[in-house]
Amino acid sequence: DFATPRAILTGHDYEITCAAICAELGLVISGSKEGPCLIHSMNGDLLRTLEGPENCLRPKLIQASREGHCVIYYENGLFCVFSVNGRLQATMETDDKIK
Repeated sequence: DFATPRAILTGHDYEITCAAICAELGLVISGSKEGPCLIHSMNGDLLRTLEGPENCLRPKLIQASREGHCVIYYENGLFCVFSVNGRLQATMETDDKIK
């Protein structure tokens, strides 16, 4: 038996650094080294681009909730909360850096 992909997710120009799957909503959210985070459907359709403030580069961690929120932690200690519709809802800066 050979594993075959269900979908191919396209749209990033750089390597993927983090990803999350929200099976309840049928979404895959991924972040790339030097680019924005993207929301795809489970079928591979690009749905949204999540653009944080200027200083939000290099996403390290992504978590999605079944309620439709997406939390992204960026390399510089910033957290951003987005709706699955792509709207930035909140930002928070921390002094702690996750390595």
